Amino acid sequence: MLSSTLLVASGLAPVASAALYDTVIETKYGPVKGYPAFNSTSTGNMTNWKDITVWKGIPFAASTGGENRWKAPQPASPWKKNGTLDAHTWGPVCPSVTTGYNDYTIDEDCLNLNIWSPAKKTDEKLPVVMWSYPAESTAADPLFDGGGMADKGIVFVNYNYRTGPFGWLAHSELSEEFEKVTGSNSSGNWGMLDQFAALKWIRANIADFGGDPEHITVQGQSAGSAATQHILYSPLTKGLIVGAIIESGVRDPHDPLCTSLAEAYGTLDTALKSGVTYLENLNVSTIAEARGLTMKELIGGATGTTRESTIMFEATLDYYAMPDTYLNILKKGLAHDVPVITGNNKDENGATYGLELTLQEYYEDLNETYSSGWVDRFLELYPANESTAAGAYNSMFTDRSKVGTWFWTQMWYSARSSKVWNYFWDHAPPGQTSGAYHESEINYVLNNLYATTELPWKAEDYEIAKRMNDYWANFIKTGNPNGADTTVAWPAVSSKKEVQHVGDGWGQIPIAWSKKITLFKNWFATLVAY
Repeated sequence: MLSSTLLVASGLAPVASAALYDTVIETKYGPVKGYPAFNSTSTGNMTNWKDITVWKGIPFAASTGGENRWKAPQPASPWKKNGTLDAHTWGPVCPSVTTGYNDYTIDEDCLNLNIWSPAKKTDEKLPVVMWSYPAESTAADPLFDGGGMADKGIVFVNYNYRTGPFGWLAHSELSEEFEKVTGSNSSGNWGMLDQFAALKWIRANIADFGGDPEHITVQGQSAGSAATQHILYSPLTKGLIVGAIIESGVRDPHDPLCTSLAEAYGTLDTALKSGVTYLENLNVSTIAEARGLTMKELIGGATGTTRESTIMFEATLDYYAMPDTYLNILKKGLAHDVPVITGNNKDENGATYGLELTLQEYYEDLNETYSSGWVDRFLELYPANESTAAGAYNSMFTDRSKVGTWFWTQMWYSARSSKVWNYFWDHAPPGQTSGAYHESEINYVLNNLYATTELPWKAEDYEIAKRMNDYWANFIKTGNPNGADTTVAWPAVSSKKEVQHVGDGWGQIPIAWSKKITLFKNWFATLVAY
């Protein structure tokens, strides 16, 4: 929203102020007005909430609609001629193949970001973290509110990016267009390029909001962890980050789960074939015709009556934005050499709290998952009877995540010197029946329990949130989760087969029984790497 009544004189930056919401910030795009992130209520266990300013809906790129569909993000237009940007409300949400977002405006002009800053003047050079959200979500989701992290002296930024056919469509016509601009005869990673563009905008502009452009950590969960992983791996983001936090996202590249979970990607050939099918579903034959369709029509072309008939849009191995396979990136040392936090939750990636499973179903799953010769080996270490089948099944998948993540760290260390810290989260938030589910750590690491009001938080949750946030904030500030405010040391990963227990306990624990680690190692060695 633009207001011609809010004007700013040139030459005011840096601005001394009680808080940045008391003034108008001058940027190269034009002046922008932020607002207090909190009043005196619903601030959780924060102490500096009065200093936090939030700016919502700042565009970091142009609209992705019309002729900009399926193109790399184009530069945002300055708003200075129209007055001050009143950054009081969320910007539009990017369209998706999923329903929802009823409380937000959905539009292809959706490449916008939100900033929470505790700075009292624009030249404070505070550490910055960029948050990438998981699938089927938006930067405006209260779960990703950045005030809790800003309370620790950090500038927090989240942003929107394209998904589904809007973010991942590949087609030979698009590859021809892209080659003319970049020299790469590829297409399909528009959402990834959005993620990179947001990072580059932050790098170029965050100093206006009290942040340090030379000290940016990237963080995300699930699909957002895939975004973080791609930023960590891509040559297009070289020199832009000082650390990465990848929540529920990395595993041994030999693990078949890499082909179905958030970090999944496909070959360019496969993506191009899906692109042809997609246009056929739209009843068009050219990209020009597809660019003339509505958002709703584009979504309809991606969905089918069954999962098999629905096109699964995902990242593309294009050897441009994504330089190589995950295995080769680790082996060749192509990733940026910066410190990393990564880990898993107890009840995710195959493990389901409260699972009901018969012994026969357990046997059937083992036979589907493991080839001949391996079923008996897994049964030996994960035995079950009718009453313990679900527990054995969950234990196997939980171990698979922990062990696979540890194997990833060992591959990382083979070509990179920066340290990695692994965690295992097992605290179940109150008021729900899914245990330590996928995403359940987010409220705690961001210290924003105040934002998710539907859960009946208890005193222990606020204490856990403080301890988790201390680790994460220390890492963002120093590249190490340990600090004067942490009560339990968190050692970096070494050759010791241990992981940091967080949530319902604290400190190092074994990844798994040594025989189980060996079993997964031997099984992975027989599989094609991803």
